[in-house]
Order: sequence, then structure tokens, then C-alpha cells
Amino acid sequence: MKQGPSLQETRAGEDAPYSAGGAGASPGGAHQPLKKLPDDALAIVPLRASVLFPGVLSPVTIHRGEALQAAQEAVRGERQLGFLLQRDPMKDDVAPTDLYWVGTAGPVVRYVTDQNNTHHMVVQGQTRFRVLEFLEGWPFLVARVATVEQPAVEGRDIEARFMQLKERAIEAVGLLPHVPDELAGMIRHIDSPGALADMIANLIDVKPEDKQDILETFDLQRRLEKVLTALSARVEVMKLSKEIGDKTRAQFDEQQRRHVLREQLRQIQAALGEGDEGAAEVEELRRAIETAGMPEEVLKHAERELKRLQRMGEGSAEHGMVRTYLEWLSELPWKTEPQPAIDIAQARQILDDDHFGLPKIKRRILEYLAVRKLNPEGKSPVLCFVGPPGVGKTSLGQSIARATGRVFQRVAMGGVHDEAEIRGHRRTYVGSLPGNVIQAMRRAGTTNVVLMLDEIDKLGAGGFHGDPGSALLEVLDPEQNHKFRDNYLGVDYDLSRVMFICTANQLDTIPGPLRDRMEIIQLPGYTEEEKLQIARRYLVRRQLASNGLTAEQAEVTDAALQGIVRDYTREAGVRSLEREIGALLRHAAMRIAEGGVERVTVDEPDLATVLGPKRFESEVAQRTSVPGVATGLAWTPVGGDILFIEASKVPGSGRLILTGQLGDVMKESAQAALTLAKTSLGDALDKVDVHVHVPAGATPKDGPSAGVAMYVALVSLLTGRPVRSDVAMTGEVSLRGLVLPIGGVKEKTLAALRAGIRTVMLPRRNEKDLEDVPPEARAKLNFVLLDRVEDAVKCAIGEPVAAETAAA
Repeated sequence: MKQGPSLQETRAGEDAPYSAGGAGASPGGAHQPLKKLPDDALAIVPLRASVLFPGVLSPVTIHRGEALQAAQEAVRGERQLGFLLQRDPMKDDVAPTDLYWVGTAGPVVRYVTDQNNTHHMVVQGQTRFRVLEFLEGWPFLVARVATVEQPAVEGRDIEARFMQLKERAIEAVGLLPHVPDELAGMIRHIDSPGALADMIANLIDVKPEDKQDILETFDLQRRLEKVLTALSARVEVMKLSKEIGDKTRAQFDEQQRRHVLREQLRQIQAALGEGDEGAAEVEELRRAIETAGMPEEVLKHAERELKRLQRMGEGSAEHGMVRTYLEWLSELPWKTEPQPAIDIAQARQILDDDHFGLPKIKRRILEYLAVRKLNPEGKSPVLCFVGPPGVGKTSLGQSIARATGRVFQRVAMGGVHDEAEIRGHRRTYVGSLPGNVIQAMRRAGTTNVVLMLDEIDKLGAGGFHGDPGSALLEVLDPEQNHKFRDNYLGVDYDLSRVMFICTANQLDTIPGPLRDRMEIIQLPGYTEEEKLQIARRYLVRRQLASNGLTAEQAEVTDAALQGIVRDYTREAGVRSLEREIGALLRHAAMRIAEGGVERVTVDEPDLATVLGPKRFESEVAQRTSVPGVATGLAWTPVGGDILFIEASKVPGSGRLILTGQLGDVMKESAQAALTLAKTSLGDALDKVDVHVHVPAGATPKDGPSAGVAMYVALVSLLTGRPVRSDVAMTGEVSLRGLVLPIGGVKEKTLAALRAGIRTVMLPRRNEKDLEDVPPEARAKLNFVLLDRVEDAVKCAIGEPVAAETAAA
């Protein structure tokens, strides 16, 4: 039978099976005799992290060779060992300067060696000593020492501290779990103050340096005070720990009691054959509520509703409603999670990867993110991206979510006409649900979310269903949304950590109070060069993947992309451009799927075959070739556009006839332009009726910025001189002939560039707005700044004619 590992055990005073040759000596080998230690010298064993006190029995494990030889020599010669604390417990090669010079001496009571050649001994501390000097000539540390005797000291102060220390020690023993009663009895029977102080100092949990300080305190009264202070501090910690443990145990016992009761209830219901599924659902809801992290008030409310659900029968009409309500409460993200770290450099890279151009908009977004990074708990403004369709408003929101490490959720606001779609329906109605905002939070599953309110300018007007725009005020206002109350939930929900972003095509239809809570960021549109870059970098790649193609199978050349931008699309964004690219690649996919070719390259000559004839050609020269026609510039919700103003005269009495579905403001501009023309050109217009027509009559048109174009058209008509075909103009006129500023300069300028215009006339007070026009667009256009209408006539027609010439 195989024997287990054995220990060689030696008691003090017996012959030991070792040699004094160090840790590497073989057991049972002959030892080399050493010179005898002086009577006032001790072999020293360094201790790494423990202090031996007089009167204390303590185990010591030896690994180092010098300490091992010292222990073996002490056992062999039946001498006491000296134990000193190291100043640095991690040091292996110990010199006298690395030790404290006050320690405890005592004999080795038991010596044990295991099979791993690790040596263990039990020592009995007896007396304090002070090192006088370290001696040389031994393979281990040897020191001459002076024993520190404890004089017999009596007195009231000593006795008082002795009694107080004993009471504190008994109290500490009572706070420790699983401690035998004999220990308290032993403490009661100790009658030596010094022995009690040493024993307690050995037991208390303090740093070795503090224990060494107590060991070096030879004055008994001061030693008692130090031990009493350290013990009192530990007792207070133990009391607090016991109190916390008792509370935790009580809570655990209460939870265990509830679990037992629920299990008994389940067994009773099972015996009765009822309530198995219902009890399982209630238990599942209970666990979900407990782990949802709800605020205290919401948790109490949910527990009350859960108790109601338990009392209801499953056939009750209200049972399903309450269960659905509790499911909504438990599935909402309530826990306040740490916000993801924002890396501005990474955010800049993400914006550049996802979007071409838009330098000012990217800079504003990065500023917004930088403020969120430096002040996460601050009340940041709500960004609102305003621009035509297809310019990348929604994708900018997605990029912000990716840059901040948040979840992106989109809520469509178009056509929302009921306040309940924002605030939710009350639970008294059948089929009631929370509002769109709370539904988006449930889908996100976290409070760290970027919530985009899309097409906020298309909110329905308030009526008997309430005003959804007013309901959104509480959602977007940082002073209110930390306690947003949904009618369905009936409790406060914190939306303050949500990053809200809105989009709109135009500002005019957004309610004023709602617009006041947002910071507007305009996205006017792209130039032809920007569209080409966007198509090359993003659109072609996306359409290749959508149509199951690779870059090796199909290619659209830059010339073809330019042709699509120039001849087949007229938009501020790139949505139609992507559709036309998709049509080209679908045609290529069909040819490859038929097996006739392996690779298709679409070039500009192929556009007519796939997309049909050109849809947009410059008609400015044709339309303005006759007198009475001027080219204006207009702003629309889908971007800028050119506007032809046509004027004609027939015999009459000076009436003004307006057609083309003009709004009130444009009608007033036409009347002002006619009055100004009469002032400039005399009374010739009193004998004719002037007809001003704006083509595309199916499209409503309004705004004051067509005043200059109308005046130039009237002057061209009355002088018989046509307007230059490469000129477009915009500006409002006054009855004194001043040209007043307008809005939408960038959109109108880009529209002129798309239509082949080379000269754009603007009010001089709009000169500052030219900074928003892309540099490549400014380089292709000649801008003429107008102070008076005469400047426009001089640029578009030539030198003005005299009034009598016009009348003739």
C-alpha cells in the first residue's frame, strides 16, 4: 500500500535529523560543529510580517537558509532564539540595518519538516530584548542582547487601565463569531497587566509596525494605553460590521421566508389544480420588477399593482391590462448607466467617414460633443437640423450616436396630430399604450440613447385631440424632462440623459415655443462637385451592395455621375441621384445575371439608353430671348430654384393682372414693382394693362424676394430690350427704389449654378451671407451687389433709357 507524505517531527531538546549545513543539507546527514555562542548572544531569525510577544505561542515557517541554520543550531544546543521584525517584508537578504533592534526571545517548542523541505516550528515567546551589537563569524545572524525585564509596577492608574483593557477584550471576544467560551474565561483569569497587554497586542488586527511599536514600549502604563486605544478602534469596527451583518442576515431571512411561503402557496394551488400558470407569470413579473432598477416611488407603485394583479382572477377584464402595464414598467430602462466616453478625435473621424463636406456643421457638432464630454450632467441645447430632403439630416444623427457610443432611435413626427401620441393614452381606454417617446426608450433598452424626432415641422395642428407641439415642450425642455409624465405610465420618467436631435425641412411651420427650445443648424444643399464626391464615396458603394454586385462586376464612371447630376436631377440633396444610380446598377445586374457579360462599366453615353432622354436642360436662354422676361431666384422647402417672371402689355387702363398662383406677399411685390416702374418710366403705363405671369401655375409661390426680378421684367417689356440670359436676380424692392435684403442666399445661389447661370445679383446687405456659399460655387459665379433697382437694370439690360423713349 502506498504511504502518504510523512513529516519528520522533532521536539525541542531531542536529536534532530538534520545538519547545520543550511537548507540544502540532506536529512540525516552529519552536521559540522559550530563554535559556541556567547552566553549573552542569541541566534536571530528575521520575521517578515509578524511580531512575537512574550507569553505568546506562535507558529513560524522558515524558507531562508540563514534563518534555517539559526533555528537548527538553537534546537541542537537547546538555546533560545531571537525574533526581530524586518523593516521591508519583501527583502530576502537581510542585514542588521534592515531589522528593528527590539524583539522577543524564546525556545522552540516543536520543529516539523515536510516533504517539500519546508521547515515549520512553534515558538514560545518569553522575554523582550534589545540588540546591543551584531556579531560576525557565524553563517547566520547572531547578536549580543540585553534582556528587558518587566518590573513589578503597581498603582491605581495601572490597575484601572488593566481592568478597562480586560473588559474591552471580553467585549471583543463576544463580537467574534465561532469563538469558544474558554477564551473569555482565560482572559478573566489573567492577573498580570503586562501579560494581558502582550496577549491582546498579539491578537488584534493592526499593522506589524504598530505591533512593533507596542513591543518597544517598555513603560507598562504607556503600553496599556496603546493596546487599549488599538483595541477600542477594532471593537468599534467589529460592532459596525456585526450590525451590517445582522441587517443583511435579517433581509436574507425575510427573503427566504417569502420564498418558502410562495413555494407553499404554489404547492397548495397545484394541489387544488388552479393557478399554476398565473403564479408563474406573477413570479416572473416580480423578478423583472426587482431587477429593473426602478426609483423607490416607482417600485412601490409597481408592487401595489402587482398585489392587485395577484388578487384578480385570470378571467377578469382588468387582469390583462394590469399585466401589460407591469410589463411596460419592468421593461423600461430605469437604471442610470455611466455615459460612454466621448473621443473628439474619433468623433471627427466618424463624421468625415460618413459625410462629405459640411465643414461648419461638423464643427458645430464637435463643439456640442466637446461640451457634453466636459460637462456630462449639463443641460445641452437640442440640435435641430433644417434642410431639404436628402441632404443627410437623419444620417448625421446616426453618426452622432456612433461617435458617442449611444443607441440610435428615430421617432417620426410627420402627421402626428394627437397629443396622446406624445404623452400616451390613459389606461382607462381599451388598447391604450404609452406615447412614442416612451416606446422608443423601451426599444432602446438604455438611457444612453440618441433620440431623433424626425420631420418635426410636419406636426399636425392642435384640435380636439390636443396639441402635440405643446406636448413636445415637456419632452425637449431640459428644465422639465427629468420628470416627464406619460399618461399611460402615471409615474415620472427621467429623460434628462437622453440626447435629443430634431430634423425639419422648414422652420416656418414649427411652433414658436418649440423652436425656441432648439438650436437651428441649416443644411442648404450640395454643389455639383459635392454631389459627385458623395456619389463616388457612398452612393455607388451602397447601391452595389443593394443590388448584389461587387466593385469588380460593375462600375459607374465619373463622367456618368456628372451626367446624372447635370441632366437627370435638380435637387438640393442626393436622394434622386441615388435612385438614378440604382437604376443604372439594376440594368447592369440584369445583364450580368443573363450570363452575357462578367463586368459592366456604365459611362455617360449609356445614360440615355437606361434612364431615357435628358430631363433637365437649360431653358434660360430660350425663355429670356424676348423682352419682358427676367430670371428670379426662389427658396423652397426642398432647396433653391429659379423662377421666370414674364410680363406683357395690352391696351387698357393701367390695370395689373397677376397669374401663376401667387401668394399675397408676391402680389404686393408685383404691385410695388409696377408703381416703381411707373415712377421711373413716366405715364406710358396708364394706357395699357400689364399682365405679370409666373409659370408653373400648379405650384404655389409666395415671398418678397421676386420684387427686383419683377421690376427688371417690366423695364425690359417697356423698353423692348431683353434681359441677359446668364443673369438671375433676387431681392425685395421699396417704393423708393431701394433693394432690400432677403434670405436663403446659399440655396438660391446653388440653384442658379445648377441652371447654368453665371451672374447672380444680390442685395448689398446680403454680402455677408456669401460666406456660406461653397468656395467652388463662388469661383464659378459673378456676384453683383445691388443698392438700388437701377443697378439691376444696368447689369441685366444695359443703360436705362429715358422716360420719353420708353413712352414712344
